[in-house]
Amino acid sequence: MARNNDDMDLSSGVHCRLDALLHERSMTLTRLGELAGVSIVNLSVLKNDRAKAIRFSTLVSICRVLECEIGELLVLEK
Repeated sequence: MARNNDDMDLSSGVHCRLDALLHERSMTLTRLGELAGVSIVNLSVLKNDRAKAIRFSTLVSICRVLECEIGELLVLEK
């Protein structure tokens, strides 16, 4: 069965605010990776809002380092 263009929308409706949180904390992606134990590649995918999924362990590590709540990092698009 063929899909129409509406079914092909890849947006999850979730926006990652990693870039803004890093800026607010004057922290680099490299430093976050070191402290959180997450690869730069994975963080870059999140920062550029291209992630389709995230492991809970990664989410917890990032939030602990940034001292933020999950809802500050991930928000629903309007």
